[in-house]
Amino acid sequence: MAVHPSFPAKTVPEFIAYAKANPGKINMASAGNGASEHVLGELFKMMTGVSMVHVPYRGAGPAVTDLIAGQVQVMFATMPASIQYIRAGTLRVLAVTTATRSEALPDISAVSEFVPGYEASTWYGVGVPKNTPTEIVQKLNKEITAALADPKLKARLADLGAEPMAMTPAEFEKFVADETEKWGKVVRAVNIRAE
Repeated sequence: MAVHPSFPAKTVPEFIAYAKANPGKINMASAGNGASEHVLGELFKMMTGVSMVHVPYRGAGPAVTDLIAGQVQVMFATMPASIQYIRAGTLRVLAVTTATRSEALPDISAVSEFVPGYEASTWYGVGVPKNTPTEIVQKLNKEITAALADPKLKARLADLGAEPMAMTPAEFEKFVADETEKWGKVVRAVNIRAE
């Protein structure tokens, strides 16, 4: 949850108070309708009762650029898209959206410390066609898990603010189903339509 450095709120509670005192006056950037930044922000709005204006862009790059320029005030940006600007001081981070603090920014609070139950992570996974033989799925899983354990890859991911989550195929299947259900509720609640 990054803001322009001139934004008056310095913490999540201050942000919520400011947003409630100024309904509809905060512009929330995203990479587009239905993008992760959009649904993460909508979940925040639902759980806190704040009113922000969604400003969809054609990708994270233009959205972050306008956040840096002060054209919009807040973005629930992914860590890889924003961490270099946070480290440089051109963006100010109020909190991370993961369930707990990030190893990349250990001094930064998690939103859930102020909004109980808020957890939102952008993730990437590898999928194969449904009828792929089990032995191929197992071999791919073994190799991917080994790669995620490689110290060089772990260090590179950590530099980007990403944290690997190795799972078995069954665990990943359940994870995808749970995420689909969770975000489907947000999408339906606010009637998000992809463009």
